Amino acid sequence: MPAKRRASRASESPFEPRRRARRRALQALYQWQLNDDSAASIIHQFTEEQNFEGVDQAYFETLVREVVAHRDSLDEALAPFVQRADAGVDQMERVVLRLGALELLHHPETPYRVVIDEAVELAHRFGAEKAHTFINGVLDRLAASARPREHGAER
Repeated sequence: MPAKRRASRASESPFEPRRRARRRALQALYQWQLNDDSAASIIHQFTEEQNFEGVDQAYFETLVREVVAHRDSLDEALAPFVQRADAGVDQMERVVLRLGALELLHHPETPYRVVIDEAVELAHRFGAEKAHTFINGVLDRLAASARPREHGAER
């Protein structure tokens, strides 16, 4: 690796590999939603076709497997906080919401504020113009319900 690239890797945030894992998982899960392939198939395809340098690949695989496995329960957990008809939630917003819900409900080691910030960033980058506002509101209400002590402690 060139010295300049090594130096930039050394100075990057220790959270960057997980951020990249979320981005890859978002892309893989978007494809899964459209094609309804198995988690194993999507993971295999992405690891073969994408550059995983600097990506927490284990976390990527965990996110994809768990969102696929818990799709129905994630949608049920999100439903009370989505203020628009299901048809009004586009495919990209649905993936971001499922990823955020998964981390809020199944990964308490990640602070809820980090989960929401990461989801909002994904919505900014990949979603429609106002998607980030919608994502923020839904996940904040889910966090208040799913992690009341953590959520309340910050207020």
